[in-house]
Amino acid sequence: MQAPICICPATPADAGIISRIIERSIRVGCTLDHRNDPQRVSRWIDRQSADVISGHLADPHFYLNIALLQDKPVGVGMAAGSGEIRFCHVQPEWFRRGAGRALMTDLEGWLRIRGVPRVSVAGTGSGVAFYRHLGYREAAPALAGQGSDHVALHKRLPPPE
Repeated sequence: MQAPICICPATPADAGIISRIIERSIRVGCTLDHRNDPQRVSRWIDRQSADVISGHLADPHFYLNIALLQDKPVGVGMAAGSGEIRFCHVQPEWFRRGAGRALMTDLEGWLRIRGVPRVSVAGTGSGVAFYRHLGYREAAPALAGQGSDHVALHKRLPPPE
């Protein structure tokens, strides 16, 4: 039996590990999206450097979380107070083991208690099935940007209790 996944709010000290998890997830887990094109990979990763992540961690309009399995970071996520999931990345060896779902549940909970009625996410081809599995539905045609094509998805959240 696998140990439980713990989801914690990220701290400023986590900026480097968050950036490294994102980079590895993109390089290894999203090859269908960037097709190993060095320029596309670089554009995508550069948007998630430790300095950029540090800025998000200092901004109260963003919430970053980190998934830990036996105190080892295995995934990260970020939501904006506007209702947008900015990213959810999991180390490739931890795909399909519950970390992504746990990260998303926590991000959605953070948005829900703020009264956000609808969550949106721009999913890549690699991530669309994951988001659909969590109840997200397509909201518009594919978008181009961030080094890969994206599909706009959304999900209604129940009101806070």
